[in-house]
Amino acid sequence: IQQYGTLRDLPIVLNPSARSESCVLVNQILADTIILYHLYKKHHWLMRGHTFYQLHLLLDKHASEQIELIDALGERVQTLGGVAIADPRHVAEVTKIKRPPNGVEEVPVMLSRLLEAHELIIGELRVVIDKTAANQDSGTNDLLVSQVLRTNETQVWFLAEHLVDTPLVRS
Repeated sequence: IQQYGTLRDLPIVLNPSARSESCVLVNQILADTIILYHLYKKHHWLMRGHTFYQLHLLLDKHASEQIELIDALGERVQTLGGVAIADPRHVAEVTKIKRPPNGVEEVPVMLSRLLEAHELIIGELRVVIDKTAANQDSGTNDLLVSQVLRTNETQVWFLAEHLVDTPLVRS
């Protein structure tokens, strides 16, 4: 059994210390992304109000995009020779995203909770992107910039636009 936190020697021409650091950093983003995915599904199911249908569909779309990121992040850790975090109990121990209450919150609170989770992940991403660039881990860096960061930023934009206070306009 390869233990979590250990590294297999794979011939990808990247020094073991860089691969090891990338595994640790990507696993943190992976854990938080797994939690974000589950927040999206929870809020998708519990959405209410006059924008129910639109938000129900949007949150499901975002959840699907997060699942793709989860797969890409997990596969990257494996490509580096590490062990991707996967067990739900382990993810719950590692995540930095606060646990929401068990009940149904107001719609703006649910959207704000998603935005806060995105903000945390995006902050982590910016640090990890710099570290992977410094370690010459171009594969991880490319994944984080071109897929993970851009997807999260776009999702923030879509969510934030639902929280804009739009005054009533009369014709």
